[in-house]
Amino acid sequence: MPDDIMQLFKLIGLGLAFLLPMANPLTAMVMYLSLGESLSAEEKKQQLRQATLCVILALLVTYYAGLWITSALGISMVDIRIAGGLIVAYIGFRMLFPPAVSDMVSQANDQHTASHNNIAFVPLTLPSTVGPGTMALVLSASSQMHGMRGQYAQWVLMVAPVILAVLIGLIFFICLRSSLSIVRVIGHGGVDAISRIMGFLLVCMAVQLVLEGGQQYAATLLTHSAAS
Repeated sequence: MPDDIMQLFKLIGLGLAFLLPMANPLTAMVMYLSLGESLSAEEKKQQLRQATLCVILALLVTYYAGLWITSALGISMVDIRIAGGLIVAYIGFRMLFPPAVSDMVSQANDQHTASHNNIAFVPLTLPSTVGPGTMALVLSASSQMHGMRGQYAQWVLMVAPVILAVLIGLIFFICLRSSLSIVRVIGHGGVDAISRIMGFLLVCMAVQLVLEGGQQYAATLLTHSAAS
């Protein structure tokens, strides 16, 4: 049992290390501050609670239903890893060399206007926190978890994704709830520096995803050529 607990902590730690740079609550925090100016204090709290729930549900739905949907469409995990790596690389480069904050806020403001003053799902959840890159990472992790059934206890593989989604949602909630204090302490320059560091980590992860997918694709080609 102690070994199972250590395995659980290991999976959760790896999940946080991979997902946090991609989810990047700091981006949602900037949008929350900008778009929430026209909302009352009670409306802000309500939107924040709804957004947190949306983030958790989006992560869980992607994890549990994503593989079923991709298999129904005939998409292999090699395709998902390579495509996901390219998407993550694109997002990572955009975080390393970001557009002007005013452009980001203007785009989010258009989405906010179209969603009739509801910012919980768009843009705070999609595409800010659980965007295409996050979904690609979750799908890739889901496929790897299915291949770990002999290495980890069954209950660990079942519980870890739920705990991880709740932790991501909790970090998201804390960042947005404390957004004014965070910006006051580290300043906009600090937020920009952290986002750029996360962007660099994303590019590194993207290279790993593409290389893993390429190796699997090459191994499949060699197997087919040897069989023929």
